Amino acid sequence: MDEEYYSGSGDWEGTEGNMEDGYGEGENDGKIQEACLEKFSSRDYIMEPAIFSTLKTYFQAGGSPEHVIQLLSENYSAVAQTVNLLAEWLIQMGVEPAQVQERVENHLKSLLIKHFDPQKADSIFTVEGETPAWLEQMIAHTTWRDLFYKLAEAHPDCLMLNFTVKLISDAGYQGEITSVSTACQQLEVFSRVLRTSLAALLDGGEENLEKNLPEFAKMVCHGEHTYLFAQAMMSILAQEEQGGSAVRRIGQEVQKSAHERGHDASQITLALGTAAAYPRACQALGAMLSKGALNPADITVLFKMFSSMDPPPVELIRVPAFLDLFMQSLFKPGSKINQDHKHKYIHILAYAASVVETWKKNKRVNINKDELKSTSKAIETVHNLCCNENKGATELIAELGTLYQCIRFPVVAMGVLKWVDWTVSEPRYFQLQTDHTPVHLALLDEICTCHQLLHPQVLQLLIKLFETEHSQLDVMEQLELKKTLLDRMVHLLSRGYVLPVVSYMRKCLEKLNTDISLIRYFVTEVTAAYGNLVYVCALSCQVCSPVVCPISALRRLMLTVSIPLLVSDVFTRGVGICQKKPGMNI
Repeated sequence: MDEEYYSGSGDWEGTEGNMEDGYGEGENDGKIQEACLEKFSSRDYIMEPAIFSTLKTYFQAGGSPEHVIQLLSENYSAVAQTVNLLAEWLIQMGVEPAQVQERVENHLKSLLIKHFDPQKADSIFTVEGETPAWLEQMIAHTTWRDLFYKLAEAHPDCLMLNFTVKLISDAGYQGEITSVSTACQQLEVFSRVLRTSLAALLDGGEENLEKNLPEFAKMVCHGEHTYLFAQAMMSILAQEEQGGSAVRRIGQEVQKSAHERGHDASQITLALGTAAAYPRACQALGAMLSKGALNPADITVLFKMFSSMDPPPVELIRVPAFLDLFMQSLFKPGSKINQDHKHKYIHILAYAASVVETWKKNKRVNINKDELKSTSKAIETVHNLCCNENKGATELIAELGTLYQCIRFPVVAMGVLKWVDWTVSEPRYFQLQTDHTPVHLALLDEICTCHQLLHPQVLQLLIKLFETEHSQLDVMEQLELKKTLLDRMVHLLSRGYVLPVVSYMRKCLEKLNTDISLIRYFVTEVTAAYGNLVYVCALSCQVCSPVVCPISALRRLMLTVSIPLLVSDVFTRGVGICQKKPGMNI
């Protein structure tokens, strides 16, 4: 009987438990329905990607279809459909479809950037549990990738954006994200971007290098970890026979950029080189590079080491920043050097510039010092001429022959170029000149004649002087000065540096910020010196392209240049031959 009682009581307990479970499930279903109804009450929820999963959850919880239909209908604003309707109206009114799409996308981008919430963006992954399909579709379009780049710059700590940048890199668009700081936080992404950017710099030539190097340097200099990683990789690649010198040059340019940004990367530079095997030389070099100035004590240490029978490798002192310090000490007007130590400065600079070493299997087998003595003598001679405050322009003319002989040494030519730059940049320099061609500018012609590798630096100096406003001179004197500078550019052009010079003159014509008489003077001087009609035709295609001005304007320009009609026809016909378009009448 007891068994029956307990058996019956057990059944009652089970029944009571089932009633409690049913009550709990009903309560949970009510909460689920309330949460779903709250979502259905939001604006345009029917357009949300999660609408189907929410409907499924609501119906499984016993929700009413009629209530859902009513809420979705009442809160449907049709924002997207209205935008599509307006876009169709604009297209029917004659606006190009691509232009309409660009307007809509740009406006949407601005709204997303303005109202972006990193916390809500990060919650996407916790809700979805995987990469949303719409995200993969967005990164396939340039417009939305650009949006993610801007958002990643503004919100570097957003996990969703960091993950998206990695997705973009994995999709093969790493060449686009060199300017995104978020890419520098992920080793896998950064290494891929670095490899792509470096390959583009090596394959693009000098013009591409000048254009893209600042962005590359900005990416590498983002932090110590990115700088060390990039320089270590480039240091290894620089040892390759094929392309190694180009990689070394890029590494040196990045090092220069880091110095200009106020970063002291000298210790990393020395650690990646051969300095580690020579601690005394490393300490002396590091001290001077960190302070940005040479000092006799450290110079004496290096002088003793590089005057010994077994000197350190010459690469140790071939650091561009270190050589720039010698240029400032030996060639900058007004610089003072202790006369007792001057020969040490000159010896180290000459050693770095002239000594040639032969290496086989990481072992030095020969040191060629044949040009060391003559290079040292040339540096000392020019140093005495340039830094002598008692020598004016008249005295320098008497020493031109000596200067021309010494300029044949590349290191001396670089020093003279720096000296000319510092001298002519003085505000009153041209005001005090009486000669049509100052002796300092005449030295630039000789540098161009002897050293092809210095052509870019010479043109950069001439452009700087050409674009400088010399307010202390009157209008006519300024025009005469600029004609003198144009004469130097014509000489530079005659030494083989054609396209950069002509391209610069074309930019002057495009910007309309240069007196037309100067453009006319340049073309006249070139055609007078190089009257070959084929050359004139090529020049016209560069300076006077129809992209810059129409053919009718080109004919008028030829008349103002006062070139004979035959040459004018050659100009216009040359343009037609080189860039003729359908319907163009010449």
